[in-house]
Amino acid sequence: MWPIVLCGLLLVSVAGWIYTAVLFRRRIRLLERSKEEIQVEETLVFDFLHGLGEAFRETIRPHDLHRLIVEGATRVLDAHGGALYLSDRTGAKLMPAFISKGCPPLVDVPPEILEQSAVTPVALESYLRLHAIPLGEGIIGRIWQMGQTVCLNELSEAPELAKLRGSSFGVGSLMVSALLYGKQNMGVLALANGARGTPFSQSDFVVFKSIAEQSAFALYDAIIYSEANEKKRLDHDLEIARDIQRILLPAEAPAVNGFEINGINVPARQVSGDYFDYIKVDDERLGIAIADVSGKGVPASLIMAICRSVLRSQATQNPSPADVLQKVNRQLYPDIKEDMFISMAYLVLDHARNGSITLSRAGHDAPLLYKRASQSVTPLKPPGMVLGIDSGSVFDRLTGEVAVPLERDDCLVLYTDGVTEALNTEGDEFGLERTIVNRLIDDLRNFVGAQPQNDDITVIAIRKT
Repeated sequence: MWPIVLCGLLLVSVAGWIYTAVLFRRRIRLLERSKEEIQVEETLVFDFLHGLGEAFRETIRPHDLHRLIVEGATRVLDAHGGALYLSDRTGAKLMPAFISKGCPPLVDVPPEILEQSAVTPVALESYLRLHAIPLGEGIIGRIWQMGQTVCLNELSEAPELAKLRGSSFGVGSLMVSALLYGKQNMGVLALANGARGTPFSQSDFVVFKSIAEQSAFALYDAIIYSEANEKKRLDHDLEIARDIQRILLPAEAPAVNGFEINGINVPARQVSGDYFDYIKVDDERLGIAIADVSGKGVPASLIMAICRSVLRSQATQNPSPADVLQKVNRQLYPDIKEDMFISMAYLVLDHARNGSITLSRAGHDAPLLYKRASQSVTPLKPPGMVLGIDSGSVFDRLTGEVAVPLERDDCLVLYTDGVTEALNTEGDEFGLERTIVNRLIDDLRNFVGAQPQNDDITVIAIRKT
């Protein structure tokens, strides 16, 4: 009896050992297979991240980066397809940036498009690539609005997609993430499987969230990189514009018997809205102009260039500064925007006869007359209004001219408001009372120091010798 019992127990023990060994062997195989799958997944994720990194070693086009993100995420998670939607400039709509082939429609598709797609598949592709998604519309618009990441294996939260579930266009499972970086919500990344596809797992969702974070970082870097390149191109263009403007402004003052003349322009930006010029009226007279275009930067510099051309065309052979300004105003008025104008002071110096000066002013800061004998400074204020705001009837009536008497060592200073309104580090204005002829520019620079200026600075000094 006992031998039989012992044999039975032995057989049961052996069977248990065999079963345990087989079970452990199966578990080991499963673990090895799981390890292999994890290694493959890690390799795919690494390749995805490596691809994003390599993309920025060279200048990558936006479309290529968008394709890299969608196709890389689709490959890592073995999804049927994916789509990337990015915010437009208004921040009110999502625009399709890249939709991979095989991606089920992730937006509500009109019935007529679906019917047409049964015959012509390209109809659906065209619709999806052109369809913008307003903020909050459908699952894509809602996820973008809320800044969330979701995994949907049943589509109760996306009724617009659930109605297609039984069709060839249906979505079986979906992962969607807003692309957030800092305070910026740049768009949405989505991956989808068809109705017959395997639902996404929780581990898939974890990987997807990591991919979305890295994609948001890559897109943000691409924006910064693009903006940096655009700024570099703009700076280059502004540098060219500044070189052209230097050509338009006189490099040095003409030598005039009996007078010492000097002028300087210091732009607040790369290009200036200030203008000064020396114009040969005829063999006996020299025209001297100073002007300030409203505004700053490129628009002001373009108006300045137009003003220079018009003034030069009207000044030749015309000894009357008031008449010149009237003609310049009539020619400029039709081409100047309503919110822009030009202030100008223009004088004609008769250097061949008696050295007389005739001055006219179009709303410009009053030139300063320094009298050596009395050590006094007097503002000269002939009447006039700025150029470009009146067609001529009022301008012509207001614009006059005055004779400016100069004795030896007397000096006439013309300037723009960038001089008197220059600020120091304490925010104080240079002011009219500081505008002394002798070493004015050096004094001004010492006063300003390192403080950046809000306006262009231009000065012309005319001294009788």
